[in-house]
Amino acid sequence: MSAEPATLSTPAPPVTDDAPARIRLALHPGNRFVGLVLPIVALLCWEGAVRAGWIAANLLPPPSELAATLRELVTGDALPAHIAVSVVRVLAGFAMGAVLGIVLGTAVALNRWTAALLDPTFQALRAIPSLAWVPLLLLWLGIDEAPKVVLIAIGAFFPVYVAAQAGIRNVDRKLVEVGVMAGLRRGAIIRRILVPAMLPHLFTGLRTGLSVAWMFLVAAELIAATRGLGYLLSDGRETGRADIVIVAILILAVLGKLSDSVLRALESRSLAWRDSALP
Repeated sequence: MSAEPATLSTPAPPVTDDAPARIRLALHPGNRFVGLVLPIVALLCWEGAVRAGWIAANLLPPPSELAATLRELVTGDALPAHIAVSVVRVLAGFAMGAVLGIVLGTAVALNRWTAALLDPTFQALRAIPSLAWVPLLLLWLGIDEAPKVVLIAIGAFFPVYVAAQAGIRNVDRKLVEVGVMAGLRRGAIIRRILVPAMLPHLFTGLRTGLSVAWMFLVAAELIAATRGLGYLLSDGRETGRADIVIVAILILAVLGKLSDSVLRALESRSLAWRDSALP
């Protein structure tokens, strides 16, 4: 009885699931400047509509006239001073509101008695519009820099407070249990488990708080201000200069985008450990 010769079978290549890679490739535009397409198209359509007479130039000046106004403000040294004052106010107010939001949001999330005492009041105050604070701040703090910075801090506080609180409360309970089983004390659990796990929520709150700070800036600079982009808006309205108003609005948009990009870069660096399927 003859034995059949043994045959060597080559192992099949391992099956890999490259779905996350395909998702990244599908969603990544491949060019960081693709976001400029829409603004450029909008500016060209805007210019063409005004030149064709479809839009009144005194109500909506064309981009070419806005560029001339911007050049006039820059050469007159007025615009850099307004921008510098507004940036300092936003940074000061945002820093104050963000620090308080992180501290109080963390305290409310970690202690049920603190939550019962503070959270209902903060949730009620969160619904108050920005302009409603102006008369009260004028009565309390006068017309100097203090009411402006405090108003911006109020705007930045609530998004950071909510995000810090939600970030801690959404931490997976199993992670905390593993830390307890490993013998970590309360401080070590907060530092090594809760803080890293809450960072994604916290950065979302910080970015939202920063954008709200820029929005509250305009209301803040209506408080007897003589400098700043909010003052520039008010001055353009009172003098009938729509070009100045639009230039101030566009500068606010650019500054808001730049500051958000800085926070987003800091978020990417701080959360580089995440293995996210989406970019």
